[in-house]
Amino acid sequence: MTVLRGPALLVHGFFHGSWCWSEVSLELAARGAASVAVDMPGHGLRAVRPAAGTRRPHDPAALASEKSPIAEVGLDTAATLLAEQARRAGRGEPVVAVAHSMGGAVLTRAAEQHPDLFRHLVYVAAYMPASDTPCLTYTTLPQAEGGQSLDLLCADPLEVGALRVDTASDALRPAIRSAFYGDVDMATADAAIALLGSESPTALATQATTLTERGWGSIPRTYVLCPRDNTIPVALQRLFVAQADGAFPRNPTVVVTLESAHAPFLSMPDQLADVVAPLV
Repeated sequence: MTVLRGPALLVHGFFHGSWCWSEVSLELAARGAASVAVDMPGHGLRAVRPAAGTRRPHDPAALASEKSPIAEVGLDTAATLLAEQARRAGRGEPVVAVAHSMGGAVLTRAAEQHPDLFRHLVYVAAYMPASDTPCLTYTTLPQAEGGQSLDLLCADPLEVGALRVDTASDALRPAIRSAFYGDVDMATADAAIALLGSESPTALATQATTLTERGWGSIPRTYVLCPRDNTIPVALQRLFVAQADGAFPRNPTVVVTLESAHAPFLSMPDQLADVVAPLV
């Protein structure tokens, strides 16, 4: 009898959407692995932009002060949605979940609350925060030195309720490319920048999850290190692994290295699919 297994559930990071996984999904299909990419609240087809972001003439001061329309989105909201997406995609079977960047914080909360929905967790250049540690805390550590993403912000995240980037700014394009797409070809990087959302909820970075042995700590996990990352430096990625293994030594992290920058789903989707496909 054929046993149905849940697909790979692909979770994007801040400012991105399900669109960023299209090449990986194709590569997974070519390897016989099912997958589905989803949007987090405030992203992709769920995105809501501030009015000042599209108003003309452009008013930088208004963009820097307008309250975010997604300011109320927190980790519980995002994790509840992700759990429902995993439940629907798995059709009664647990899924392999692959999270990028800040999507890792949402996956961590969802997996802690609903460990039965997840068969394996894969973090790709992602935040994999320790118990009771907000992701924002990590940005102040020595291991985060060299990270460029916070330099992109055009508003105070704590005041407006979102990490906001003026993605329409031609002057900012080289900095966005450097932070997110350092090894992606120019045409693809520019296309990706055009698809980026302008903001992501601050609360996803400031709220923390308490991890337990029966919850998140019980699920097998893989971390994909990306040494050329200019958003989450590799020293910080290694810290996530060390903290997880220290807290849950009976369930150590499998570590795989891809010689990529922050977006291997665009620069080397075939190699990333080679990591994920055997798990599905």
